Amino acid sequence: MMRRLLQPVWILLAIIFLIEAWLWDHLEPIIARVVAAIPLRAFKQWLSERVDTLSPAMTLIVFIVPVIPLFPLKMVGVWLLMHEYWLSAVTTILFAKMLGVGITAFVFDVTRPKLLEMAWFEKLYEFVLALRAKCNELVDPVKARIVGVFRGDGDRWSSRVMRLILRFRKSVREAR
Repeated sequence: MMRRLLQPVWILLAIIFLIEAWLWDHLEPIIARVVAAIPLRAFKQWLSERVDTLSPAMTLIVFIVPVIPLFPLKMVGVWLLMHEYWLSAVTTILFAKMLGVGITAFVFDVTRPKLLEMAWFEKLYEFVLALRAKCNELVDPVKARIVGVFRGDGDRWSSRVMRLILRFRKSVREAR
């Protein structure tokens, strides 16, 4: 009984985690393009050389520090929410989120080899990768059902409604 009640919570947490992973996967190549377009490649090389001289513990500090300046930006987003500037708040928070993930991906790319020298960090990294795989397993049936509903599969009312909407859209297109 309790498992059945908690399943939507676990699915929601898995979706949030997968959104973070998706942002990470898709922002890292964008950051790589930005690095290629502006002279950040030289900065990345310089940072990589400096990280090679550091201990793994100091490398952890290099990994964490770039995220700290984004905290005030997130607080601005919260302030905007409190004062009911909804669009500005959402834009600011999303910008801070994407910028944070992008910077973290950039710095993690440089610091990963040193960070993985620490046994606890390597275990944490492997745990996160395993958690990501588990979240995909948990969310895949939900995604399949949603895709099925949008395709109009099945006998449920939602699929009938979607088939009706698709027929209506098709008739509107043909009427043009």
